[in-house]
Amino acid sequence: MPMLGGVRPPIAALLCALLAVAGLTALGLGTVHEQGVPQALRDAERQIAEDAADSVGTSINASARAVRRSAASDPPAGSSDPAAALRSLLPAGHPVGGGVLLDPRTGHPLAASGEKVPLAGVDAAALVRPDTGNIAPRMAVSGSGAPRVLLFARVTVPAAGRKQDENHDQAGDLTGDQEDKERALLLVVSEKVAAPAVYGEGRTGQLVDRNGKVCATAATVATTGAALAPPAGHRALPAAAANAAHAGLPTGDVSGSVLGAGHDGLRKVTGWASVAAGDGKGDASGLGLTVLTGREVPPVKDGADHTWFALVAAGALVVIAVLVTLVLWATMQRPLLRLHLSAARLARGVGEEPEEREEWVRPVPPVLGFGEPGRIGRALESIRRQLLGETGPEPEPEPTGRRRPGVRALVLVCALVIAAWGVPLLFLFNRVPAAKAVPAAAVADQRARTESAADRVQRSLVRSRTDLAAAASALSGAPPERAAEVLRREQADHPTFRSLYVLDRTGAVVRQVGKQPVRTLVHPAGGGITQVNTSGKIPAIATYARIPPAGKAKGAKKAEDTAPAVVVAEIGVDALDDLVSRPGLGSVWLTDAHHRVLAASVGFQAFQPLPSQRLTRLVARTDAAPGSAGTPASAVLHAGTAPGEGLSVAAAAPLAQTGPAAGLGWRVVSAEPAAALKLAAYQVQARTMLAGLLALSAGGACLGWLHIVVVRPLRTLTACAERLAGGDRRTVLFPVHHDECGSVTRSLELLRQALVARDRGAGADLAAVPAPSFECGSAP
Repeated sequence: MPMLGGVRPPIAALLCALLAVAGLTALGLGTVHEQGVPQALRDAERQIAEDAADSVGTSINASARAVRRSAASDPPAGSSDPAAALRSLLPAGHPVGGGVLLDPRTGHPLAASGEKVPLAGVDAAALVRPDTGNIAPRMAVSGSGAPRVLLFARVTVPAAGRKQDENHDQAGDLTGDQEDKERALLLVVSEKVAAPAVYGEGRTGQLVDRNGKVCATAATVATTGAALAPPAGHRALPAAAANAAHAGLPTGDVSGSVLGAGHDGLRKVTGWASVAAGDGKGDASGLGLTVLTGREVPPVKDGADHTWFALVAAGALVVIAVLVTLVLWATMQRPLLRLHLSAARLARGVGEEPEEREEWVRPVPPVLGFGEPGRIGRALESIRRQLLGETGPEPEPEPTGRRRPGVRALVLVCALVIAAWGVPLLFLFNRVPAAKAVPAAAVADQRARTESAADRVQRSLVRSRTDLAAAASALSGAPPERAAEVLRREQADHPTFRSLYVLDRTGAVVRQVGKQPVRTLVHPAGGGITQVNTSGKIPAIATYARIPPAGKAKGAKKAEDTAPAVVVAEIGVDALDDLVSRPGLGSVWLTDAHHRVLAASVGFQAFQPLPSQRLTRLVARTDAAPGSAGTPASAVLHAGTAPGEGLSVAAAAPLAQTGPAAGLGWRVVSAEPAAALKLAAYQVQARTMLAGLLALSAGGACLGWLHIVVVRPLRTLTACAERLAGGDRRTVLFPVHHDECGSVTRSLELLRQALVARDRGAGADLAAVPAPSFECGSAP
C-alpha cells in the first residue's frame, strides 16, 4: 500500500514557508524608502480637496432645493404682477445675485431683479415642461465675464387677466379655464460661484470648471497675517485635474493628488476632487466643477535605507530554514525511512518458504537518530533475534525518572529557533521613535480636516435654520390643512429632521409630524439653534424659528396672542453621525460645552465623556474666554506607555467662530491612529511585525502538523515496539495512518503473529494464545 503523507510533507512545507517569508521580508522591507514628501501628506491633501468639494456641492444642492421650494410655495396675494411674484419667489437667506421670470413661449423676461442673469442657451419652453423632472443647474458667464451658477424652477402664478396680458393668451401648456386663472413661468436665479472652504496655514483653494478655467479662489492666512495667493506655477494643473475628474466619473476615481517641484526648500502638494456626488444624483453633479487645494511643505530629511536590514533579516531566516530542515531530515525523516525499510524486510520473512526466512538472518542496521527512532531500531533487532531463537539484545527499559529527550524535544527546539528570529521582529526591531513619529505637516493636516468637519456641521445647522425660517413664514396665518402640508413638505425635504412641530405661546405642541419630540421648548431663545436635552439615551439638537404674526383683524385680539409662536425641528443623532464621519479622519466626536459626546463616527453612549483623558485635555485647550469661540488645537497623543505605542494624531476645533452656532460651545474632535498614516517609518514597522508574525505562524503551523502526524504516532509506535520486544504477544498492532509509522506498525503486527506462531509450535506446555486486546492503534 503506498504511503500517504508522513514525515516528508510537513518538513518540505516548513522549508518552503520559511523561504517564502524570507523572500517577502526582503521584498517588503527593501522596497520601503523614505520620501521627501510622505504619501500620508499627499493622501491628506486629496482628502482635504474632497472635503472642500463636498462643501461646494452641498452648498449648490441646498441653493437649488431652496429655489425649488420657494417656487412651490403658495404665491402671496397680489403676486399676479410678475415683479411682485419675482420678489416673493426669490429664496430668503440664500445668496442670490439676480433673478428673472421667463415666459416659456417667447423666452422673454417678464420681471428681473438684482444683477443681469446670463440667459444664453436657456430654452425656457423646453425646461418648463413638467415631464423633464427637476431642472439641473447650469454654469454660465455673466456680462463681466464672471462665472455664475443658474438655478431653475417652474412657477405657477395667477393670471392678471387677458386685457392686461394679451401676449400670453397662448402661453405655456395651460388651456381653457386654467389659462384664465394661472400660467406657468420659468424662474431663473443666478448665484456667484462660491470659493471652496479651505483650512490650514498657507493652504490655497481653487474651483475650476470642466474646461479648466478657474471660477473662484480661496486662501488661508499665514502666520504673517497676509492671505496667501494661489501660486502662479502649474498653469496646466487646473485643466489636467478637470480632465482627470471628468474621466474618472464612470469609475468613481474622482480625486487625487499631485506633487509639484521644489523651490526654496519647499515642495508643493496639490489635491483635486470632483464636486460631483458619488452616486451622480446631486444637483451639482452635472456642473463639471473640480476643487484644487494645495500647500507647500518642507521635505522630510532622508531617512535610513532599510534594504540592508531586509537582506540581513531575510538571509538569517534562510539559514535558519536550511538548518532546521537538515536537522529534521537527519533526526526524523531519514531514520523513519530506514525503519520503514528494515521493518518491511523483516515482515517479508514471515512466510512458508525458506528463502523468505533468510531476511531474518541479516541484522537490522543501526538507526542514526536519538530518541524514538533509535529505540524502535533496537526493538526491531531484538524481535529479529527472537524470531531466530537467539537471546537479546533486550530493548532499553523505560526510565522511571526523567525521560530522555526525544523527537518532541527536537520539534520544540526547532520552534524556539524560529521564534528567536520572529519575536524580535515582532516586538523590538524598527519600532517608531515617539520623538519623530509623525511630521508636523501631518498634524496640521489633521487639524485642518477637523476644522472642515466642524464647518460642515455648522453649515448644515445654519442651513436647516434658514430653511426652517422660510417654513415659519409659510405657516404665518396658514389654515390647519395648509400648515400640516407645509410641515410634511419640510420634513420630506430634510430627512435629517426626526421631529417637526409647532409650539404655541404656552409651550404646548399644537401640530407635529415625524417622531415623538424628545423634549419641547417652552421659551426658546438664542440664535435659532439649541441643544434640546442634556441627558437621556438620544441626544437631540433643535433648530427653531418664530412664526411671524399674520396681522390682526378689527376688534380682534393681537395675532401674537392667538397664533402659534414657534416651529421647531429636532435633528436626529444619525444625521449628526453622518455629518462628522469623513474618510481618513479616524474616529470623530461631536461634543457639547461640557465635553460630552453628542454624536460620533464610532459607537458611543449619549453624553458619555471622551474615551481618553488626553483627548479631553486637548479639547480644553480650545476653550477661550467668554464671548470667544476658541481656537483649534492638535497634537500627537500617546495611548500606551512604551515609546511609539498607541500613537494617534488628534485635533479639536470649535464648531463655529461666529454665527448662531458659535454660542453652543460645541467641539469636533478627531483621532487617527498614527500607524494608519502612510509614513515610511510606520510602513517599515508594520512590515517588520508582519514578517515576524508570518514566520511564527508558518513555523508553528508546520511544526504542529509534524507533531500531529509524526511525533505522536511515533511515540505510540515506540511503546508498542518495545512491549513486543519485551514479550508482549497479546497486544494487536493496528496501523492508523498510511505513512512510515503505519508501515512499521503493519510490519510489527506481522512479526507479532510470527512470534505467536513460533511460541505455539515450540512450547507444548503453553496454553492457547489468549484473546488479543487492541491497545496500540485502534480496532480494524
